[in-house]
Amino acid sequence: MLELGVDEMFAATDQNYEAERVKKVAAIIRQQRVETAEKLALAERETHHIEQNYGDATKVNTTEVDDQMETNAAVQQQKQLVALAVENQTILQNKQNRLDRLQASPYFGRIDIEENAQEQDSLYIGTASLVNDEDDFLIYDWRSPIAGIYYNGTLGQVSYETPMGQQQANLVRKRQFTIKDDQIVNMFDTSETIGDEILQQVLGEEASLYMQNIVATIQREQNDIIRNTDADVLVVQGVAGSGKTSAILQRVAYLLYHSRTKLDSDQIIMFSPNHLFSAYISQVLPSLGEKNMRQVTLHEFFSQRLEGLKVEDRFSRFEIDQVSFPAKTKEMRRYLESATIMQQIATEMTVVRPKLFFNDLYLDGEVIISAELMQQVYAATKEQNSLPEKILQTKNRLIRYLQRQVTAWAQSDWATEQLDLLSDSAYHDLIAGHTFNSAAAEQTFLCKKIAQRHLYPLYEALYNNYFIDFERQYLAVLDSVRPDKISAATWQARNRSVRQGFEKHQIQLSDVAPYLYLRDLITGGGQNRQIQYLFVDEMQDYSAAELLYLQHAFPTAKLTLLGDYAQDLFAANYQATNIIQTVKQLFPNKKIQIHELNNSYRSTIQITNFASALLQDHAPILAFNRPGPVPQLIVCPRLLDLNHQLSQECSRLIERYGMIAILTKTHEEAEQIFATLQVDAEVTLMTEKQRRLHRGVMIMPIYLAKGLEFDAVIGYNVSENSFHEEGDRQIIYTIASRAMHELLLLSLGEPSHLITSLPSDLYQRKLDVPIQK
Repeated sequence: MLELGVDEMFAATDQNYEAERVKKVAAIIRQQRVETAEKLALAERETHHIEQNYGDATKVNTTEVDDQMETNAAVQQQKQLVALAVENQTILQNKQNRLDRLQASPYFGRIDIEENAQEQDSLYIGTASLVNDEDDFLIYDWRSPIAGIYYNGTLGQVSYETPMGQQQANLVRKRQFTIKDDQIVNMFDTSETIGDEILQQVLGEEASLYMQNIVATIQREQNDIIRNTDADVLVVQGVAGSGKTSAILQRVAYLLYHSRTKLDSDQIIMFSPNHLFSAYISQVLPSLGEKNMRQVTLHEFFSQRLEGLKVEDRFSRFEIDQVSFPAKTKEMRRYLESATIMQQIATEMTVVRPKLFFNDLYLDGEVIISAELMQQVYAATKEQNSLPEKILQTKNRLIRYLQRQVTAWAQSDWATEQLDLLSDSAYHDLIAGHTFNSAAAEQTFLCKKIAQRHLYPLYEALYNNYFIDFERQYLAVLDSVRPDKISAATWQARNRSVRQGFEKHQIQLSDVAPYLYLRDLITGGGQNRQIQYLFVDEMQDYSAAELLYLQHAFPTAKLTLLGDYAQDLFAANYQATNIIQTVKQLFPNKKIQIHELNNSYRSTIQITNFASALLQDHAPILAFNRPGPVPQLIVCPRLLDLNHQLSQECSRLIERYGMIAILTKTHEEAEQIFATLQVDAEVTLMTEKQRRLHRGVMIMPIYLAKGLEFDAVIGYNVSENSFHEEGDRQIIYTIASRAMHELLLLSLGEPSHLITSLPSDLYQRKLDVPIQK
């Protein structure tokens, strides 16, 4: 195997030396890949052989006691051998995957540090570690403690964490590389984390179908987020294109590396805005050698917990709001999505302890266990016990009552009649594995089994708490509370609507968090204590009630909340709360750390400046200096002209870029465009059910584009008629900030004042397009 000499580590650091080192490291990687592949093939054969022997060991004669003991010992030994073989195979497979990742680009950074006047080390940073036969580190994993110097340190005195505690060193050089196919494409020394040269190259590339990892371009402020292990609640407020989601995914990879023996990817869950976004970020962790954490949307999570009720989804509600959204509805929604109602429910269930409502349990149209009986059993439980304890006692007593019912049914003529009706197969299923001393004993056994099977739905109802009338209980709470600005008549009308929804097995989104919270407080259930880290993306889309419920549902998890309050599409027209202040109020006893990212890297400086100007009372967004064309605003007098112009612009853009997005306000508009767009390229109508991005032209409502980026964006019909509310400012900002290289806005008639009120040098308004004939 090729080796790196000790003296080479301190050789002159010029282009020739670095080029030669890359070739030597690449050769070592190739050699290790060959050796690892051979070992892996051998390990797979050994595992297969041991598994075969395990099967043979279980076939040994077990008639005699001595044979049984010998067989059990052999089986245990084979189990251990299988486990060791599988573990060895897994280690080799992971090493092979790590070498495969390093082959394309072994490292991207180098730091030279002095820990005293006599010692100087050159350390190379990559996506994974690499050691030679002498266990010398040729490449350090970017997550290693010493690699933090590369991201956080400027030249001079630096410190880094080690198992022995914090160490001091002198950083004398920081070098950055772009390496492809064993060749150095770009190399330079810098005192910053990532120089403009690398960023210009990376940010100038075309959009991709999947988000890429950013380990080679992590900025200092992002690195602080990634390596934070202290906060109970970590809040990341980042402007569009600031890399907050990328940084959070690197954070997941870092946590898995940092707590390798105590943390598994199954103990991390991320709430994503939609399935499209989930697929978009799905390759980041595997590219770093880690399993993906569990991902779920809030709607999926709520629907799973409310099986049997159809939960209103956020997107459908947004579409309805665009048609009609009265002031009274806004006021009621503000209340139902606040921390106040959650506190009132907690007080009602734990302090006031109201009368509970129960459901009659029916079987074949007959009441077997009445709500009146349940109420009596519940009332007989100890008053000093908590509500969940009283419910558990009630449930256990009702189950014992049901067992007595089973005995009664088994002794009835009904059971004897059912026994006579048993088929041969059903009879043999019931008596399988049982022998009887008499026919009478067999009949008694079978009658009891028949009764148990018949009454099992009632046992299931008791076990799953279906005997509690949660819907009526929730309505009773609503009847006892009311927002100050809403009249009693209006509130009662709303409650009737909730009741009618329950009758249709439906529930409005605003009611979900308080309803689930009430149910959990009654039963003492609904909590998952296995999850150690909970990530919430697009936190501004979550109400205070929803955030409180997530904290309740995952009580032992550390929270990471990220988003941009300027991209609040769903609540901007009725909820003006600052999300950071909300978090502070929600978790007063938690250790909260807040990071604000105001540097935007996604878009050109022209697009970023335009998007930034849309925001009022907002700190200026710091644009990365990557130039491009000024955003265009084209005004069309008729719908026919608008659609013709749209087709023309799509045709122009698709010749230059790989991914174009036409972003609309509503799904209905997206469907209309899909039906009329004429362009010589692949066109895809993106819906909530879509699982991946596509090349060509994608048409989608803006709420599906959150977190995504495209080479060019066309904002469809940004007219005053469609965008006149103050909350629409966030929608236009979100549309604009999806574009990497070009932004085009089309308006049917007078453009929104939210755009025309901006300084005229931030965009170019074209003359009205002549009416097409």
